[in-house]
Amino acid sequence: MTDVKWMIKGREFAHCNCAYGCPCQFNALPTHGDCQALVGIVIDSGYHGDTKLDGVKFAGAFSFPGAIHEGHGEAFLVIDESATPAQREAVLRIASGQDTVPGATFFQVFSSMLEKVHDPIFAKVDLEVNVDDRKARLSVAGLIEARGEAILNPVTKQPHRARVNLPDGFEYTTAEYGRGWGKTFGPIKHDLKDSHAHFCNLHLTGAGVVR
Repeated sequence: MTDVKWMIKGREFAHCNCAYGCPCQFNALPTHGDCQALVGIVIDSGYHGDTKLDGVKFAGAFSFPGAIHEGHGEAFLVIDESATPAQREAVLRIASGQDTVPGATFFQVFSSMLEKVHDPIFAKVDLEVNVDDRKARLSVAGLIEARGEAILNPVTKQPHRARVNLPDGFEYTTAEYGRGWGKTFGPIKHDLKDSHAHFCNLHLTGAGVVR
């Protein structure tokens, strides 16, 4: 860890192969024994050192053969092509857990469980996240196509609202839970259908989640 200070406020759409709710959020093993996930984040305001990060978008895909804490993971990251070289470097450092207290953020924890990290990709990231409505759309041409929406009541077909509060979590304090569909076509290939998704507001620093 260095002395570089950083902070981001933004919105996240996370989608994985687990059943609705995702056992990982409760320190239980993943539904199917492995973890296949994709994430999209838009930074509404933030900085890394002297570099402003307002408006930067990035996305990634992750694959773990077992539970995340068992390691041996693989990942690739896509940063929106409009980001400046300084912004790209800042996002890479944040996403890889550098400049962060060990265990303080999900970036640092997940990156420490990776065995293989592919070279970063710089491409147009189309990302929309509406946390309150449990809606998201993520598109990176030729790499990622995903969407998230609310869970529907099986009887009434009306949107069902569920949220989880993690007072000591390293990703968020409160998240809205829903479902998603996602495919990745890059170095990691996913085909996720009607499985867990969550939508949350992020407020993170190198010391952890800001409550």
